[in-house]
Amino acid sequence: MVDRRQRIHELVLALLAQQNDLELLAGDGSGLPGGDAGNWIERNRRVVQRYQALVRSAVTLDALVDQEVNGSFQAHASNL
Repeated sequence: MVDRRQRIHELVLALLAQQNDLELLAGDGSGLPGGDAGNWIERNRRVVQRYQALVRSAVTLDALVDQEVNGSFQAHASNL
């Protein structure tokens, strides 16, 4: 489990490194145009959704790699 978690962590970092315009959560609404709380909440919601998509992508990639490695291993073991 620890190895899988580490692989996913590394995949998330790799995906983050490829992002050109990475946004961070805004601490308060003061830095946004108009300072509207609704806009602030909506912006932060979009930022969180983007991070969630990156994590889901990393989990999917890890599962695909794991399936490929285990599938190849099982196929190789059955040929022995």
